[in-house]
Amino acid sequence: MPVLILLLLAMAVELTVLVLIGSAIGVLPTILLVVVATVIGVVLLRREGMRALTAFQAKVRSGQQPQGEMLDGVLIAVAGILVVLPGFVSDVLAIALLFPPTRALIRGRVLKRAEARARRYREGGGQIFIVDARPSD
Repeated sequence: MPVLILLLLAMAVELTVLVLIGSAIGVLPTILLVVVATVIGVVLLRREGMRALTAFQAKVRSGQQPQGEMLDGVLIAVAGILVVLPGFVSDVLAIALLFPPTRALIRGRVLKRAEARARRYREGGGQIFIVDARPSD
């Protein structure tokens, strides 16, 4: 139920922003801006998706754990969903997620929170299992 409320709220915000911008600059320029923002998002999505995949493969080949690269992939996937939704707010959020410095900031915060949770869980007596993704010889 909370997801449905969040989705309805997001749709209301998108519609409000579209109406406000459309009334300020006109319908045709508004549609053109939405299309341009979507095209920019798709171009960035392809570029950053390939970069993330390449970085992930390099980490795995070197035997290191690719937590950051996996999180980049998730953030890029979220940006992909946002970029196909019509509207300015979703496109701006998608482009922000596809911009490497912004994504690095979000990735750092998420990884710190995950490490803190894991530390609290271990201190509480729980066990965390880490799966080694390297191929066995």
